[in-house]
Amino acid sequence: MTELLTAAQMRAIEAAAIASGEVTGLELMERAGRGVVEAIFEEWPELAGVSGGAAPTPPGYLGQDESTRRAVVLCGPGNNGGDGFVVARLLKERGWEVEVFLYGEPERLPPDARVNYETWRGIGEVCPFHQRFVQYCFQADLLVDALFGTGLTRPVDGLPGVFDSIREACNNLFCGPSHPNVDRVVSVDIASGHCADSGRWMGPGDEFELCPDLTVTFHRPKIGHYLCNPFGKLVVVDIGLQHPAEKCSRLLGWLDRERVTKKAGHKYDYGHVLILAGSSGHGGAARLAARGALRIGAGLVTVGCPTEAIPENAARLDAVMLKPVADAAGLAAVLEDRRINALCLGPGMGTGEREAGLLAAALKLGAESATSRGAGGAGPASGAARRVDGRSLILDADALTLLAGRPELFAALHPRCVLTPHAGEFGRLFPDIAAKLEAPATKGPAYSKVDATREAAARAGCVVLFKGPDTVIADPSGRCSINSAHYDRAAPWLATAGSGDVLSGFIAGLLARGFEPMAAAETAAWLHVECARSFGPGLIAEDLPEELPKVFRALGV
Repeated sequence: MTELLTAAQMRAIEAAAIASGEVTGLELMERAGRGVVEAIFEEWPELAGVSGGAAPTPPGYLGQDESTRRAVVLCGPGNNGGDGFVVARLLKERGWEVEVFLYGEPERLPPDARVNYETWRGIGEVCPFHQRFVQYCFQADLLVDALFGTGLTRPVDGLPGVFDSIREACNNLFCGPSHPNVDRVVSVDIASGHCADSGRWMGPGDEFELCPDLTVTFHRPKIGHYLCNPFGKLVVVDIGLQHPAEKCSRLLGWLDRERVTKKAGHKYDYGHVLILAGSSGHGGAARLAARGALRIGAGLVTVGCPTEAIPENAARLDAVMLKPVADAAGLAAVLEDRRINALCLGPGMGTGEREAGLLAAALKLGAESATSRGAGGAGPASGAARRVDGRSLILDADALTLLAGRPELFAALHPRCVLTPHAGEFGRLFPDIAAKLEAPATKGPAYSKVDATREAAARAGCVVLFKGPDTVIADPSGRCSINSAHYDRAAPWLATAGSGDVLSGFIAGLLARGFEPMAAAETAAWLHVECARSFGPGLIAEDLPEELPKVFRALGV
């Protein structure tokens, strides 16, 4: 797990370090600027030597040698701008030609940033920010964005000229024949105009949005780096801070191999999942979920469906068992088997009166079993994960639609439920929360997907997994994690029909094995992305469960 910080948490950590006497603000700024320069040279080693490679011949009036590297550094009115002045000085010391532009008045810079401004003034010029800086980018090897950073709280709608100029500069970078289709745009801390807490763009319009190739942040990544649409590559630089933050969101990046591994015991030691399927012709989603639950290690999996759908499902399933479930009474009869300890409702289930009755019965029976002791069957053997009494429910797809339209069902949710909405389903379940998330972000900290998921989990009284490339998982206590499929974990192949059904099966299987709802959702989401990354292009939903053994082997499970 990696801690993800808000801008306020980062400021508090820096302030605590300075107040303790461990470091000064100037020292932190120096470390940050040096970290940016080191990250630049690590990302683009060809820039490390001032004479490596030929650069385009500059206009004669600039009087520069054609082997000289050139950078344009945009500094803002806060400490992010101070970092930019350090970057400019360090590049200058390596023989670079550096043009620095300041947005704002020097007299209004914070004290540490003002010191670095004055230091730079001793070796180079500072030009006021204006659109003419774009012309310098025609001959630049690098554009450094140190305008606003993580501390941006004010609206930037009034600055369309600023962002328009930056986008034009990015488009002009390496436009010459010597550098075809190459970009080197670096943002310090976060792309200017984006909220560090939400990742949301707070500028005048999407057409002005800055998309850096490299973002260099400090101490810990910020929540906004993993929400919305992250860009390029993210590098986190250690600047020597030790103070921890409280109540952090977490980035999933691990697997509890000991917990996932099967050791000894009976199949019932690893739980029994019941997945409710729809009528004939609508069983594919439930079968995908069933396959996922079985592959992730549930001891047994049963699909419950209308009697007329049994032949269809029997033709497609072997290790997965079948039970006729015509209505709520039929479900109650099946659940007399106390060894069934996890239910999955929703994938392809339907949204009629029958299905509403099934959901009501499942919620009622699940809540009752959660308060009873002893689920029956063989006790857990050494290494088995089934350690929790009560039935757990994973609710997806059609079950979420039913919850959204029937308040009495929503009110029956209990702590052993997991909801897995995508954006549309989230909007139907929590319309007021979704409206806040969809409202334009004009200042920071902007309302984020993390805020929305935490609020939804508190209202539902159970775990909510808000799906997307930036999947957010929260429980009613406010504990929160992000499963990011961005940067080096990008998995665009998951955008395929049925992948969410497999995720529901993964979660159901882990719930059956005894994982707490939050841990089951986190582990399943992480493995879901790993399976997609392992398989790669051409992935369809059926491939995900079949890729899981390969992923487990690679992880040493």
